[in-house]
Amino acid sequence: MQRRLPLAVALACLALATPARAEDAAPKVGEATRDADGILVHRVECGYQDRPTTVRVLLPAKVEPGRRYRVLYVLPVEAGDGRQYGDGLPEVKKLGLHDKYGLICVQPTFARLPWYADHPTDPRVRQEGYFLQVVVPFVEEKYPALARPEGRLLLGFSKSGWGAFTLLLRHPDLFGRAAVWDAPLMMEGPGRYGSGDVFATKENFEKYRVTRLLEERAGRLGEGKRLAVFGYGNFRDDHRAVHALMERLKIDHEYADGPQRRHDWHSGWVEGAVMFLAGADR
Repeated sequence: MQRRLPLAVALACLALATPARAEDAAPKVGEATRDADGILVHRVECGYQDRPTTVRVLLPAKVEPGRRYRVLYVLPVEAGDGRQYGDGLPEVKKLGLHDKYGLICVQPTFARLPWYADHPTDPRVRQEGYFLQVVVPFVEEKYPALARPEGRLLLGFSKSGWGAFTLLLRHPDLFGRAAVWDAPLMMEGPGRYGSGDVFATKENFEKYRVTRLLEERAGRLGEGKRLAVFGYGNFRDDHRAVHALMERLKIDHEYADGPQRRHDWHSGWVEGAVMFLAGADR
């Protein structure tokens, strides 16, 4: 059985997609099945992505009637079901963070390497649009999610750390907090780490460049720590540089220079990052 998204979302997806038949563009989200880890999995078909994707959902063990839960978006670093760098949602489950902090935890997949950007010309490579106009609205319609900025939390590393920062900085009125670990935050152009296939042009990349966004949005982030940059595996220099930039811009943030860990979901950094996102004392 397929679940169709609200008309506004379907029309937005239709406007950007150019498949052979108009009806193929409307996003379709299947009813949930459970994977081997007991996580709910919805299959998604939408013109924003050039092949089917999934939205995986981990609920607290006990969902209280009438309560609205914050959503932790565990942003993937690989295309499809890639597991070269581990799997974020089972790590969150193993640590019991969904129950400890009362979180609905969501991990979407993407057809191509996720850089959380929209391709400038290819209507079927819309990663930012897919996340904002399909994934988030579906989660907030289907599950008891707190549909306010403080209820939308972003967690990522490497590519998805970049994505967590750009999503919050480009949409500071939509997301509440973002925590990143070991991410290439100082990238100055498209091409590295497979990013060229998504950004395509320097002009398009500029829309998502973290350093530019920090400078432009510094005054829109309000009071309190909404951004966090934790330890590193490969990108210590990037972290130090972006920390210095945020200090210069007077952007309040959380920062930890280490320890160095393996570039992986399971190397020990997730718990501290989620602690920050949940607003708990470190």
